[in-house]
Amino acid sequence: MSLVYAVAHRIGLTPWERAGAASAGRAAALLAREEAERSAPRGAPHGSALDLGCGSGAHAVALAERGWRVTAVDAVGVAVARARARALAHGVDVRVVQADVTRMGPELVGGDVDLFLDVGCFHGLRDAQRAAMGRCVTACAAGGATMLVLAFRPGRRGPLPRGADRADLAAAYPGWDLLEDAVADVSGLPLLLRGSAPHWYRLRRS
Repeated sequence: MSLVYAVAHRIGLTPWERAGAASAGRAAALLAREEAERSAPRGAPHGSALDLGCGSGAHAVALAERGWRVTAVDAVGVAVARARARALAHGVDVRVVQADVTRMGPELVGGDVDLFLDVGCFHGLRDAQRAAMGRCVTACAAGGATMLVLAFRPGRRGPLPRGADRADLAAAYPGWDLLEDAVADVSGLPLLLRGSAPHWYRLRRS
């Protein structure tokens, strides 16, 4: 799968990033709610965040600009390089780690993470990889941590990600409660991707 994503980044075929950009408004609203529910003093960071499959780092940078302590992880070297360059260009502190989300642990990406952001990572994995990712994420999570997941609905789309739904998330994250399942905005997506019906899912560690 890493090879597929590496090729996709090199040729510019990154539909998960297009979906994330199209849903930026909804993502901002979800983050604002997370921030409002936390009791950090004014001007202090909201907590620690981990961007899973960060790609070129747009979401990691946005989190850092909002006051989160951010670590971003991706298995693809070209994506990691772009994410680091983006953070530098925006003048924010983002720790970008090259690692596989199905093999990472607290010693690599940090523990007691308050917020996980997954924009198009989980929905492209095989079932065994999803289960491994679930175990890794849970091992890194703080008590009561939140996870926001953007995923295409399941379906056959050729080389595009296979998609995932709430049942897939429940299977991979047995120690988490699904709090919300909402349709994402597709108005900014090309016609080819609008049928993917991306959804935002909000989960909380039990």
